[in-house]
Amino acid sequence: MALYTSSQESIAHAAGVLRRGGLIAFPTETVYGLGADAINERAVASIFTAKGRPADHPLIVHVSAASEIEYWARDIPDAAWELAERFWPGPLTLILKRAPGVLDAVTGGQDTIGLRVPDHPVALALLRAFGSGVAAPSANRFGRVSSTSATHVMAEFGDAVDGVIDGGCCQLGLESTILDLSGKYPRVLRPGSVMPDILAQILGQPLGVKTEDAPRVSGSMDSHYAPDTPLRLVEAGAVKAAAQSLLDLGHSIAVLSQSDPAPHHSRCRWLSMPNDPKPYGQSLYAHLREVDTWACEYLLVEQPPSQMAWDAVRDRLQRASGSRQGARSIV
Repeated sequence: MALYTSSQESIAHAAGVLRRGGLIAFPTETVYGLGADAINERAVASIFTAKGRPADHPLIVHVSAASEIEYWARDIPDAAWELAERFWPGPLTLILKRAPGVLDAVTGGQDTIGLRVPDHPVALALLRAFGSGVAAPSANRFGRVSSTSATHVMAEFGDAVDGVIDGGCCQLGLESTILDLSGKYPRVLRPGSVMPDILAQILGQPLGVKTEDAPRVSGSMDSHYAPDTPLRLVEAGAVKAAAQSLLDLGHSIAVLSQSDPAPHHSRCRWLSMPNDPKPYGQSLYAHLREVDTWACEYLLVEQPPSQMAWDAVRDRLQRASGSRQGARSIV
């Protein structure tokens, strides 16, 4: 895998790799994406091969400006233009009706497409140099922890990817909010840093609820974002007792906690997490990857607060623990 700097020359070279059907990982404000030419069927197929991604799992197409929506989508509601003007570039993906000619491989065979303009100077420079849409899921093996640095991408893929542009660590660290505008009512299909209450206020109507007939979108599997270390969620205030119980059974553990003090034990590695959802989200995936290097038997994570601002963090942790369909009793 080639490691590119964020220089104009390097970005132009990476855009050339995309034109030739190659795979380029690049930074966004959310996570690193694994990009391919969205109109090249063979290139798009190579994303699925590299990630081990199911063929019916749709991709998000990244574009350089809202004016490109009309190439990829049809029957575009006024709300899409309004939200694009407000949030693009930014961490909001819009689900719209796909235009004729969009590859089935990009949409997972659905009649909808996900579009966004990333808010990162390197990503925007790459998209402008390339001159077309780039299909780009997160740059990690399917179901695994997303990459928030070029180092993560290189460790994840090795030579299975042509190159990665090093744009530093991602500012937000969690994937974009996905808003479905393809149906009768707008609805959030994946939480992110753009809050539902703000979207509802701008749209002037309450958001609908996600139902079984909603379009499939990235990051919607019950088990996702998972580290190699088995992750168990623990109710707030019960972390210390849960940790001690596992230690008493002879296990080695890692703990991510916002409140409880660390037990003094050679088989316990403790990470104190921020009490603010923004720095928590920014550092979460890096911490999950770090824990995997410790070779602990279990990772205990304190349940984050229930406020809306924590929805994205809570969603990722629930999926990482495989408990998205309901809370589990822990220890």
